[in-house]
Amino acid sequence: MAKGTIGVTTENIFPVIKKFLYSDHEIFLRELVSNAVDATQKLRTLSSFGEFKGELGTLDVRVKVDKDAGTLTVSDCGIGMDADDIEKYINQIAFSGAEEFLAKYKDTANAIIGHFGLGFYSAFMVAKKVVINSLSYKEGAEPVRWECDGSPEYSMEKGDRTTRGTDIILYIDDDSKEFLEQARIDTLLRKYCRFLPVPVISGKEQEWKDGAMVDTDRDKVINATEPQWMKKPSELTDDDYRAFYHELYPGQDDPLFWIHLNVDYPFTLTGILFFPKIKNNFEVTKNRIQLYSNQVYVTDSVEGVVPEFMMLLQGVIDSPDIPLNVSRSYLQSDSAVKKISTYITKKVSSRLEELFKADRKEFEAKWPDIRIFIEYGMLTDEKFCDAAMKFTLLEDTDHKFFTLDEYKTLVEPSQTDKDGEIIYLYTTDPVAQYNYIKAANDRGYNVLLMDGQLDTHFVGLLEHKLEKTRLVRVDSDVVDKLIRKENERSVDLTPTQRNILTTLFSSQTPKVDKAMFVVSFEALAPTDMPIVITQNEYMRRMKDMAALQPGMNFYGEMPDSYTLAVNTSNPLVERLRDEATAALADKIKPLEDKIEADNAAIEALRQGAKDGKLDAEGEQRSNELQDAVAKSRDEQETVIKTYAASQPVVRQLIDLALLGNGLLRGKDLSAFIDRSVSLIRL
Repeated sequence: MAKGTIGVTTENIFPVIKKFLYSDHEIFLRELVSNAVDATQKLRTLSSFGEFKGELGTLDVRVKVDKDAGTLTVSDCGIGMDADDIEKYINQIAFSGAEEFLAKYKDTANAIIGHFGLGFYSAFMVAKKVVINSLSYKEGAEPVRWECDGSPEYSMEKGDRTTRGTDIILYIDDDSKEFLEQARIDTLLRKYCRFLPVPVISGKEQEWKDGAMVDTDRDKVINATEPQWMKKPSELTDDDYRAFYHELYPGQDDPLFWIHLNVDYPFTLTGILFFPKIKNNFEVTKNRIQLYSNQVYVTDSVEGVVPEFMMLLQGVIDSPDIPLNVSRSYLQSDSAVKKISTYITKKVSSRLEELFKADRKEFEAKWPDIRIFIEYGMLTDEKFCDAAMKFTLLEDTDHKFFTLDEYKTLVEPSQTDKDGEIIYLYTTDPVAQYNYIKAANDRGYNVLLMDGQLDTHFVGLLEHKLEKTRLVRVDSDVVDKLIRKENERSVDLTPTQRNILTTLFSSQTPKVDKAMFVVSFEALAPTDMPIVITQNEYMRRMKDMAALQPGMNFYGEMPDSYTLAVNTSNPLVERLRDEATAALADKIKPLEDKIEADNAAIEALRQGAKDGKLDAEGEQRSNELQDAVAKSRDEQETVIKTYAASQPVVRQLIDLALLGNGLLRGKDLSAFIDRSVSLIRL
């Protein structure tokens, strides 16, 4: 019996392994099974080269739980080890047998998984003692038994194994007893080993008998050794792809379509990416794509391997060329990863363009489901954005679809403003903004439907990408000013009429929480609504983006700014104007004249001041005049407000406009209903 000290640089290596080497302790099972698969694949390779002339026999990996003995055993029928192998590959931590083997058989040993020589020692994260029983494939080899209790000291002696291969026996720690539960082990094997290229057997199949589940004599094989992504696309039908998708993601709807990745230069990459149906309540859900290395599950955190926007996809990527750290759980940013990411982006955009060209009607039918993916990609990936400009669709309120070039051709003749900019009108809510859409349509304008969760940002992207193009929401101004032409109507109001109407409408506008209103006057068509409420495009965009970007809280806290645009050409407004002018002009005009005279006197004082500064007497006189102006304005406002309160039609027109924008609520809505009944009775 031999004894020795494991070749490490510090006696603290085992605490490091136990606590910090791997992010999850459960990884130990993946590492041990992967090593067993390596040993099996090595034997196959040696046999194919004629360096092993014996019978391969049944090649599988077996995982056995013995709860009574407190052990978990991983067994294989691979190349096995002799004393020299254990000395070289086990006793010298971080010397990788797989690395050496690959160097020798680099052209044919593609399925060798291990890279760092540390996988075996992950066993000590959950075991208080580990035993190796092994018999090498080499002719005349003697079996060997190695044992270590988690310290740098080990023992090695002649073993009693009689068949080629290796048993790794873990005596499970008291604080890791969960790994003595068959259900827990099966769950981990299905997670990490479900597509390994060698059959992995764990226990027996069960069946229902005499009121309970009992073991049968059939081995329970955990994995499928030939997953779909390892096959050629020509070997698979659409039903095969759908079946594989449901195997990966049970209970989900069929995928919209898929992309089969298969490249062997300048890197090796296989996989299948699926486009699932994405719900409207968009959320970037990570952990949807699974990363494998030669069919060994590595991680579902694939940031860096695929662009961020592709986190919306589902599926599998398998590549031995993606560099991993010792835990195989975190990706390193290097040129290989970047090349793979670029390739995947190009492949996805090419596939989308291919689908668009092959069957446009089918592509349009799927657009509501893939739109959020494409918009997200365009917003976050410049190369994808440039490619997607060819197949991105715009949908109008009649649910017709246009490419970007087609839509420009459609609206350029009628929706170009006086400065030569093409104006794309859009709605974010075709029901709430119906009146605005109708007004625009009545002018011959087309309106786009931009009601997606990313459209607040996508609108800005289109303005950046499309030359001399601006997007304007259909309710951001009165219809005649959405696309400003040369022949705008002028508002025909005297100063007194403007003064009266401003206070008439502003005094009757109810207080709306987190909203402010400004009265303006527009000379629209006589058939247009008497009052139109609009919202400034810039401020609304800032507030919308603030809702998605916490760093813009300044805009988010500001009240919504609305314009109460009074249509002076509407017969109802003309009637109100004439009646108010007749009733108030005699009272308002003298106050206006006095305000004008007092302001002129203030200006004269300033003009006559020496060096622009009033003396004490002049300052006192100026203050008296300013007080007089303020008093006259207050008197004016009181007179108009008193009159306005007696004119229910004024408030009714305002409330109708508020109601059309969803801004009339609570007691104001109740008062509107009561007033409507009263006016009908009249």
